Amino acid sequence: MPRLDHDQVVDRILSMDERLRELSGGRTRLLPVTKAFGPETVLAVLAAGHRAVGENYAQELLAKHEALGDRSVEWHMIGNVQRNKVRRLVGPVAVWQTIDRPALASEVARRTPGGRILVQVDCLDMPGRGGCPPGEVESLVSVALDAGLDVAGLMSVGAAGDPTATREVFRTVARLADDLGLEELSMGMSDDLESAVEHGSTMVRIGRALFGDRATGDMT
Repeated sequence: MPRLDHDQVVDRILSMDERLRELSGGRTRLLPVTKAFGPETVLAVLAAGHRAVGENYAQELLAKHEALGDRSVEWHMIGNVQRNKVRRLVGPVAVWQTIDRPALASEVARRTPGGRILVQVDCLDMPGRGGCPPGEVESLVSVALDAGLDVAGLMSVGAAGDPTATREVFRTVARLADDLGLEELSMGMSDDLESAVEHGSTMVRIGRALFGDRATGDMT
């Protein structure tokens, strides 16, 4: 995994916090995403005053959780989750951001009653991205609520390299959240955070702008 200078990471996070305050007036907060970087990067996130950390892969999240020991990390699972991985993630994961089908919602509810989730919305129908079509979001939210889950809001991913399509995604998801009375909107990454903030995002998932490019080609 790439290694970064601790103080440089802290400075970047603090600068991003300030940028988000200027853009949103304090409405939008930062979720640092440490995908492909080691546990020491999470220590820098904690040193910058953040507890919440996003991870894309179950194995990587669990490895960092074990390496860091008893620290106050609020892990957000922001990658696709297979039902058979839920059992292992229960405990470390505080927020499940990519619930996109009834079977997954039911499994999370069974393993962690009252668990906090976001419903992932797929407005682009892109293979491999995950997410629930906009027309099925209300039904999935109802299923999750009936299962006893804490449905905090919605999550979505923009269209890479296409600002116009990305704005439409954010507009659609924001409208859905408003219609359903959901407060949390996890939208926006390094390349589209300003558009996300403009459309009401309460949380931006940032990796590259804080930690630099990854060998994995991640777009956060």
